[in-house]
Amino acid sequence: MKRQRVIPNGVRDLLALRRFLVSLGMTFGCVIAIAACQASTTRPTFGPITGAPSVVVQLSRAHATTLLSDLLKADSIPVTRVETRDGFLESPWFDSATGKPTRRRPLGTDEIRVRAWVDPEKPLFSRITVETLYRQITDPSLPDRELDRQLPPEHPVAARVRAMLDSLDKKYGEPDRP
Repeated sequence: MKRQRVIPNGVRDLLALRRFLVSLGMTFGCVIAIAACQASTTRPTFGPITGAPSVVVQLSRAHATTLLSDLLKADSIPVTRVETRDGFLESPWFDSATGKPTRRRPLGTDEIRVRAWVDPEKPLFSRITVETLYRQITDPSLPDRELDRQLPPEHPVAARVRAMLDSLDKKYGEPDRP
């Protein structure tokens, strides 16, 4: 014959309170852990387009982002968003001939956009990748990113960006080893 355990009412209430407090503590702990984990970034969810030119420079991410932004602005590329902490910058759609932001539909190589990512490469180095974009077609059934195409290398803005990256490489790139 099995012996049944008899738990007095007062102890039963204490056990129920203990279970409640433990579950409340675990819930509160999970909420705190999730709130403390700030996995947020100001970068877009996508990376640079295939074929975008890049260069590795001996600069920190923040310094390389600021320097690139200044160089683009000096070259009449209207950079409107600079995120130095995350190593990202972009321009609005702009007229490639005038360098002025445009409200026209981005279609063809006359209305373009520039975006850049600065990623850590190795200690004390950063990889700068700059995409120069245009839209060949307009299709409302596709996401905007799928419509973006890399400008041909002979386009004047693409050539200026490539020359800018080459000058950064010459000045801040890793020296050739014998």
